[in-house]
Amino acid sequence: MTGLDRTQTPKTRPMPHKRGGLVACLDIGTSKIACMIARLKPSPPSEALRGRTHAVELIGYSQIQSRGMKAGAVVDLGECEQAVRQAVGLAEKMAKVRVESVLLSVSGGRLAGQLVEAAADIRGGAVTPADVSRVTSTGMRHATGEGRTVLHALPVGYTLDGVKGIRDPRGMVAHQFGVDMNVVTCDATVARNLMLAVERCHLNVEAMAASPYVAGLSVLTDDEADLGAAVVEMGAGTTTIAVYSGGRFVHAAGFAVGGQHITMDLARGLSATIADAERIKTLYGTVITGGSDSRELMSVPTAGDDQDLPQIVSRATIANIVKHRAEEVFEMVRDKLKDSPFAAEPKGRVVLSGGASQLTGLVELGTQILGRPVRVGRPLGFGRLPNEAKNAAFAVPAGLLVYPQYVHHEHVEPRHTRQQVKTGTGGYFGKVGRWLREGF
Repeated sequence: MTGLDRTQTPKTRPMPHKRGGLVACLDIGTSKIACMIARLKPSPPSEALRGRTHAVELIGYSQIQSRGMKAGAVVDLGECEQAVRQAVGLAEKMAKVRVESVLLSVSGGRLAGQLVEAAADIRGGAVTPADVSRVTSTGMRHATGEGRTVLHALPVGYTLDGVKGIRDPRGMVAHQFGVDMNVVTCDATVARNLMLAVERCHLNVEAMAASPYVAGLSVLTDDEADLGAAVVEMGAGTTTIAVYSGGRFVHAAGFAVGGQHITMDLARGLSATIADAERIKTLYGTVITGGSDSRELMSVPTAGDDQDLPQIVSRATIANIVKHRAEEVFEMVRDKLKDSPFAAEPKGRVVLSGGASQLTGLVELGTQILGRPVRVGRPLGFGRLPNEAKNAAFAVPAGLLVYPQYVHHEHVEPRHTRQQVKTGTGGYFGKVGRWLREGF
């Protein structure tokens, strides 16, 4: 099973510009599982979102409570498999299609990106596609530590004889050729078990992508990505970060603290059940404390015996518990951004996405702690999204539907050298399914 440690998670084939197709995506989170099925139709580039070659028309979707997951990783394979079957089944029913393979997001497994430089001498004078692939492969393998697997290997820029800033080196003449790349890795075990849960449902994993990267594909405008922006995907069990600069994805980071920690803090602080604490967070969760909040009282059922009298708490008490944890999350985000290329983008904006980003007052708190402009991101450029899918909680699954249009930016390990790793279900790591159904 160690063959996976040095290889890449599955990658889909790039989307042909003139062809349409069906695509299905699965976002298996700590608190919810979202499945979306869409038709991709070739479309002329728009002013606002230049990189998109296809319009996304959603034909089926579902959102159910997640089971068998913790901090973005599978902790109970049987429970997770059942939940995935249910989510995919509901979306299939709505779309009236059968799904064979899915695009899958990854938010757990300590996501990390590092900028790697690799260089080599050119044998024939002019740079060939084989040279590009060879040097990029070397850099990628160099960046992959023990027990880690590569989610993305994205060339950020090329160098010819020490001259930086080359966009496309193919066909150009040089003695030495180099590549700067962003290599995003996660724990191989987390990736493998996510795949396993999906493959046990007789679905093929077409490709895997880092949650904050695909969230960025759905919520960032081209200008934001060009000028430099950080996407902070705030989930229930994890908070993950993608940094964009010069229109490219240049860094990733993450940690296992999220919205569920706020729920647990409320449950402990108010002696309430987890279900009641979640409801209080959803209805009254805010990080803003005002003068009248200390006078506004509400009753909270006590966890445990039904005979216990409900306790009376003030809105200010709830806001203080929520704010305390939210501050901690933003301080951790600030530390991660300090160690990334984003530190050099003083005017760079932070865009929040994910279910936990919807707490009242987070934008103001984030602006204060991060010292940067902050906004909440919603999926952009999608026709006919249902109302419940238009919010920040759907940034990741919506971004997965856009992702096939951006795969051509990535380096993919040549198939014949990749070690195929049996996952125990008849699925192979690196097996490529067909999700482009021709002729419709």
